[in-house]
Amino acid sequence: MAYDTASPSGLRRVVAASMAGTVVEWYEFFLYASASTLVLGAVFFPPSDDPFSGIIAAFVTYAIGFIARPLGGLVFGHLGDRYGRKKLLQASILIIGAATFLIGCLPGFTQVGYLAPVLLVLLRFAQGFAIGGEWGGAVLLVAEHSPRERRGFWASWPQAAVPVGNLLATLVLFALSATLPQDAFLGWGWRIAFWLSAVIVLIGWYIRTKVTEAPIFLEMKQAQEQEASKSFGPLEVVHRYPRGVLVAMGLRVAENILYYVVVTFSIVYLTQSVKEATSATLLVLAGAHVVHFLVIPLFGRLSDRWGRKPVYAVGAILGAAWGFFAFPMMNTGNPVVIWAAIALGLVFHAAMYAGQPAIMAEMFPTRMRYSGVSLGYQVTSIFAGSLAPIIATSLLAQYGSSVPVAIYVAIACAITLIAVAAARETKGADLRALDAEDRSRLAPTSSSAEDAVRQR
Repeated sequence: MAYDTASPSGLRRVVAASMAGTVVEWYEFFLYASASTLVLGAVFFPPSDDPFSGIIAAFVTYAIGFIARPLGGLVFGHLGDRYGRKKLLQASILIIGAATFLIGCLPGFTQVGYLAPVLLVLLRFAQGFAIGGEWGGAVLLVAEHSPRERRGFWASWPQAAVPVGNLLATLVLFALSATLPQDAFLGWGWRIAFWLSAVIVLIGWYIRTKVTEAPIFLEMKQAQEQEASKSFGPLEVVHRYPRGVLVAMGLRVAENILYYVVVTFSIVYLTQSVKEATSATLLVLAGAHVVHFLVIPLFGRLSDRWGRKPVYAVGAILGAAWGFFAFPMMNTGNPVVIWAAIALGLVFHAAMYAGQPAIMAEMFPTRMRYSGVSLGYQVTSIFAGSLAPIIATSLLAQYGSSVPVAIYVAIACAITLIAVAAARETKGADLRALDAEDRSRLAPTSSSAEDAVRQR
């Protein structure tokens, strides 16, 4: 079914279709993150007297998904630039859905020994591969449909789908952990959360079939067919736009690390150091995710009004301070104070996260935009988000204090502030003008090649 995406209602349908799939994808991705802190370490790894060893082992398999994400981003990005965002988004949701459902079927360490973590790693890799292709396609579908004066606002909505997926995963785990005895939850109850993915995957896939490609992409594809000699893909985007790729990676460092410290490591800190009950911790997180969802579009709108760079810089500066006051707030054991600490961390994160799709989309031309944003976004995940829970948990285990964790987050924010300073302000950028500039940059190369042929 086609519809007029130039109208507000048509654009809202594109946003809804993009968000529907993104909620599904991130429900499954963050379900694994939350389960890693609660159950996977005990089910899939050898028993240990050290409460942190199983959690760290589960976080290592969690990191495997991040390692797979750049590969998925490169593959999906290259194919998405050639064949369209829609087809690749449909494929990604099916892959991650199948992998998540099968994780719920895996036997534990007591049944098959070390084969259990091996199978877990393989399925986790498939999850990461699919999610690596999801983000770029989802945000570009909206960014390329949006009017340039409001691109920051509209493109922030797929970002807002992330806390919705996380909220859904948290609520499912909360309901299971609160209603089942501990032995039942560890034995089989947690698997229900993974099996539920089959239902929501089918819903998300169906909604995503209704989306259409952006006119600017269809124009590029037509031009691509007429100029088959042009190069596309990850290598070309690194060659043509190295500054954009490096800046995009730098922008991701603080945002990615802060997020996983707030939503993943905080569960470890609250359950292991503060001795909060699992169900109470998950409930507090659920409330914080609601705040996150509400503020992301607000910061997207501010990025259209004030510019991408100022809003991003504010988020990085506030994020650098978060750990120094948030962990003492958690130490109080007061649920309201704990909720405020986590919610503030997600508000600071939202200031960076909301404008990310717009600023990254505005760095690259249409013919290599999927590859460019996927490369800049996903490669950073290897050394940022994937390692953040492991590093934070290891620092806590070694020093018995949250201060080293706070310093770690502050260093990440300093790196991102350097990237913000190096970035160009792209508020209101015309994507067609960017494509025209890209064609003009290619023209001298083509002319030189023709001259060389004539001289022969």
